[in-house]
Amino acid sequence: MKFLHCALYLAVTGIIAFLVGRIVPKSWFQEDRFPYRSYPVEQKLYRALRVKKWQSKVPDMSRIFPFLMPAKKLTADTFADLPRMIQETCVAEMIHFFLSLTGLACLVIWPGAGGIILTMVYILLGNLPFIIIQRYNRPRLQKLLAMQRRKRERKVELCAL
Repeated sequence: MKFLHCALYLAVTGIIAFLVGRIVPKSWFQEDRFPYRSYPVEQKLYRALRVKKWQSKVPDMSRIFPFLMPAKKLTADTFADLPRMIQETCVAEMIHFFLSLTGLACLVIWPGAGGIILTMVYILLGNLPFIIIQRYNRPRLQKLLAMQRRKRERKVELCAL
């Protein structure tokens, strides 16, 4: 019964967090500031964890709700979505961090070994991989956006000549 209470609690907090992530102003998230700024040592860690190999194998809300989030596949048409995609990585990171914190309530709902195991699984498998994926992809998207902007600036300069 306590497992059911925890599962219901986690489902409700997950739905609420998803809705909050959709309505919170994206302008609140600055990818170049703490806590979203990426540090060089992180990329070494993500290479060691082989994030590139397993990130496409985990569930992705943009595949479930494509009408709410920009597509992850970059094409000539989706390059305009890069700033929004970068902000979405911040939102997703914040939501999964929030869910990890609220998941600790399962320790109160289900005291003992069962609650500890469920909480650890929820945080370590249900949220931490998604935080890692966001932190892995954000610098890559930022580099791509910077390259796109430099390319556009060169084009403008050539047209001005």
